[in-house]
Amino acid sequence: MHISVTTNVMNAESESCSATKARSQRPLQDQFLKRKSSRENLDRFIPNRSAMDFDYAHCMLSGAWRGKENPVASSPSREAYRKLLAESLNMNRTRILAFRNKPPTRMDTISSDWSSVQLSEPVKPRRYIPQTSERTLDAPDILDDFYLNLLDWGTSNVLAIALSNTVYLWNAANGSTAELVTVDDDTGPVTSVKWAPDGRHISVGLNNSEIQLWDHTTNKLLRTLRGCHDSRVGSLDWNSHILSTGGMDCRIINNDVRIRSHIVETYSGHHQEVCGLKWSTSGRQLASGGNDNLLHIWDRSMASVNSRTEWLHRLEDHTAAVKALAWCPFQANLLASGGGGSDRCIKFWNTHTGSCLNSVDTGSQVCALLWNTHERELLSSHGFTQNQLTLWKYPSMVKMAELTGHTSRVLFMTQSPDGCTVASAAGDETLRFWNVFGSPEVAAKAATVKPAPGPFAHLNQIR
Repeated sequence: MHISVTTNVMNAESESCSATKARSQRPLQDQFLKRKSSRENLDRFIPNRSAMDFDYAHCMLSGAWRGKENPVASSPSREAYRKLLAESLNMNRTRILAFRNKPPTRMDTISSDWSSVQLSEPVKPRRYIPQTSERTLDAPDILDDFYLNLLDWGTSNVLAIALSNTVYLWNAANGSTAELVTVDDDTGPVTSVKWAPDGRHISVGLNNSEIQLWDHTTNKLLRTLRGCHDSRVGSLDWNSHILSTGGMDCRIINNDVRIRSHIVETYSGHHQEVCGLKWSTSGRQLASGGNDNLLHIWDRSMASVNSRTEWLHRLEDHTAAVKALAWCPFQANLLASGGGGSDRCIKFWNTHTGSCLNSVDTGSQVCALLWNTHERELLSSHGFTQNQLTLWKYPSMVKMAELTGHTSRVLFMTQSPDGCTVASAAGDETLRFWNVFGSPEVAAKAATVKPAPGPFAHLNQIR
């Protein structure tokens, strides 16, 4: 009998230890429950001592009710006497502890509505970024010149590249290649190319200061713009029917290609060659970078035909040539710029105020910049030492990927119309295609988007 009781006690102690151990396996569970106030998220209630009868409680616990656990024989007269005595002494209460107020209802620590919302939101998978180019094409005789712009991808899905004196067109839909134009040595080489918004017309800047306008569907030269510059035209950009040209003569000219006297505005502010030109999405501001380390922001409303146009902002933070320029597609008045070999920085500007928002040292020459049109990301191409493409997360500027393959500085980059593929050309005479921006669902809709009106949409012929 003694052994049996001892065994039961040991079992009870063992069960008690097991229960304690099980509760200790989650010691930090309450760290996730935030107590808002002293009246919320309570897990117990303290009884009111003024409503308690401690003498009665002691009696009930120590002796009077011990018979319930160990009943003994009693006569009916004895039981009747006990009940009568209990009534006279107010001992018919069944509650030992009395509560003056009803305990508050315990509040849920985590709202069921909140939990269902959290569980219903799918986790966005991390995009796979291939580290190698998906296609490589030869680009013989491409000029290894930092100040030129020899590559562009039009809205009709045709890529244009200038190789020495010749402009070639590569159709991304079927992979076919065609020659657009070859100029003679007195005119060439070709120093810049830029598609018009309609994807049909293309402008070609030449070493002899002329600019040619071509219709690639008919392979015809439409007109030649003369008198804009005194030397080579290294940068071009379109704003509807306005073609802006930047030259080695430090000038920027706005040309209205619809009229005979095409020069409508002149911007003067650079002291050396203009190597970067980009119109904002709104068409109100033009960013220009030069070999003088200057970055200018020009406002179209301030432009003048007959007088020297004053810049909106002159930004002097870069310490090397500024060629790489890219306007943000999802935030107005945000411009990214990249500096040359002795600067190596990507800077972000508020073009409304002219303030520099951030500057990141990339460690190498910044040759080109492209924004991802589907995500908050920025792609940069670089020179020595790695000749890589770097994908950055904006605005944290954390590196997401580094794409290598080129063996010479990656001077030129352009983006496909659907915003998924990037083409890069380098001094190693190769043209590489990278699936760096993924394949978002919106890309499928790109083919149904109508191209922008061309610069000659309302004209039957060009004068």
